[in-house]
Amino acid sequence: MRAIVSDIHGNLEALQAVLEDIRRHGVTEIFCLGDVVGYGPNPRECVDIVMGFNMVLLGNHDQGALYDPEGFNPTAEKAIFWTREQLENSFEKPEDRQRRWDFLNERPRSHREGNLLFVHGSARNPLNEYVFPDDIFNSRKMDQIFARVEQYCFQGHTHVPGVFVEGGKGGPYEFKVPEEHQYEIQLGDQRCLVNVGSVGQPRDQDWRSCYVLQDGNTLYYRRVEYDIESTIGKIYAVPQLDNFLGDRLRDGR
Repeated sequence: MRAIVSDIHGNLEALQAVLEDIRRHGVTEIFCLGDVVGYGPNPRECVDIVMGFNMVLLGNHDQGALYDPEGFNPTAEKAIFWTREQLENSFEKPEDRQRRWDFLNERPRSHREGNLLFVHGSARNPLNEYVFPDDIFNSRKMDQIFARVEQYCFQGHTHVPGVFVEGGKGGPYEFKVPEEHQYEIQLGDQRCLVNVGSVGQPRDQDWRSCYVLQDGNTLYYRRVEYDIESTIGKIYAVPQLDNFLGDRLRDGR
């Protein structure tokens, strides 16, 4: 059993709740698809935790903290510069700061295991490309992405959970949404793109953290409640983090 998480975004309360849920399911390894930091109030703590995971990819916000952010809106840019300041915190031991920087800097952009591909964004652009549910109607885009997928691709970035299936009903592609109270999805012979959702900032109108358990070809989407008001309170207390970043958590957007 493998847990696949993504888009933690410095939300320590969400990450801790998800890890507690993971421990209940006999998970043997944890993969993270990137964006450990950005937006949220606890970047250092979240980086320290994911260092113990089996595999961690580089996300665009992780890269933005390392280098100059590209394509960020003003709110996200302001948050990532604050995040960088936290990672450079002069009150900590120099070796602790360097250890985090080295860890983030060494993250790969993709990971393959047999016919499984793991990315942050998409198979075509592992770091920055969004694949939204409406893209099932953009055949050219989806054709180019699926051409780079041998069987299954696990991704994050949009914070919207669901599975893109090649050769779906009524068209060349279908997007399957994990329905309320029914989170089990079977992967078949068709090629699939699996968006695992977001731990720290869901955007599918459900405030609960989302991640995936993988048991062979069976996926279990998990939604986990956490102490959201504590996270929001921390965001409100940081002038460089827009209050909107806290408010959006309540609405899952």
